[in-house]
Amino acid sequence: MTIDLRSDTVTKPTQPMIEAIRLAKVGDDVYKEDPTVNALEEKLANFFGMDSALFFPTGTMANQAAIKLHTQPAEQLIADKWAHVFNYEGGGVSFNSGVSCKLIDGNRGMITASQIEENINPPDFYHSPLTSLVCLENTTNKGGGACYSVAEMQAINELCKKNNLGLHLDGARIWNAIIANNEDPRQYGEIFDTISVCLSKGLGAPMGSVLIGNSEIMKNAMRIRKVLGGGMRQVGFMAAAGIYALDNHLERLEEDHKKAKEIAQALAKQPYVKNVEPTETNIVIFYLQTDISEEKFLKDLLKKNIKISSMGQGKLRIVTHLDYTNEMHDMFLTTLTNYSK
Repeated sequence: MTIDLRSDTVTKPTQPMIEAIRLAKVGDDVYKEDPTVNALEEKLANFFGMDSALFFPTGTMANQAAIKLHTQPAEQLIADKWAHVFNYEGGGVSFNSGVSCKLIDGNRGMITASQIEENINPPDFYHSPLTSLVCLENTTNKGGGACYSVAEMQAINELCKKNNLGLHLDGARIWNAIIANNEDPRQYGEIFDTISVCLSKGLGAPMGSVLIGNSEIMKNAMRIRKVLGGGMRQVGFMAAAGIYALDNHLERLEEDHKKAKEIAQALAKQPYVKNVEPTETNIVIFYLQTDISEEKFLKDLLKKNIKISSMGQGKLRIVTHLDYTNEMHDMFLTTLTNYSK
């Protein structure tokens, strides 16, 4: 038995999901004739109370399309220093949109309205890039699954409106925030101009992300997706997996959160662990004591068929998910408790 806690992207489709895929009605999505894709897009637009949605093969492409929709070359976006759009999208911000990033030293991947306000370039000062977009991430990846408060997001929304800035949410794991905090997803639709959501993180679909927004900003989304190479044909098979996941795997995220918190509590008791960051959702971030070899620790876990991630600079990550069973959980907790260097 392999216990793979590197990411919530390692899951396999459940048998009912495979059956939903098999029975999907499909068409050519480039012509917008795939009924299952259309149904998924409509479902998510309604879910967030927004006008329009568009299915993408990946979350990175959905984020990159959003940035392109909001900006012009030589402009600048504001984001946290740990933002996925800066750290994990291959430099696409500059390559695809010709945009630079003003990075803020936030708290666990989250930035405040006051921090953003301090970093908006004066629009009439032509020596600096024109600030045109703010990108938030909820939950934060490198920040350990941290969740923004609705109040802070609303304050950022008001600031963006005041300064004529776009506001995009990288909501790859927004489902975890919604479940953890019992939130109404329509609040997000009222706050953000665009939202990207991922169906293969947490929800367990094999692929797919969706960009959701209001009609004015989304009117060129199809064109941008085409330019990025994201036009797909009978992709309703994968959209069916997404619909099944939304209908059946959303509430169960509570189980992932519970297991993550139990792992965090177990780690906090171990003498070889220096620090465990607050655990709100399904991501656990922790650090080893300075006399413990990270390389040896990871190899020792691997010998027991346990995989976790190193994020560099001593930051280790564990992500719970759909395929992490109760049996695996008990075995993992026992391994952590009995580990010795």
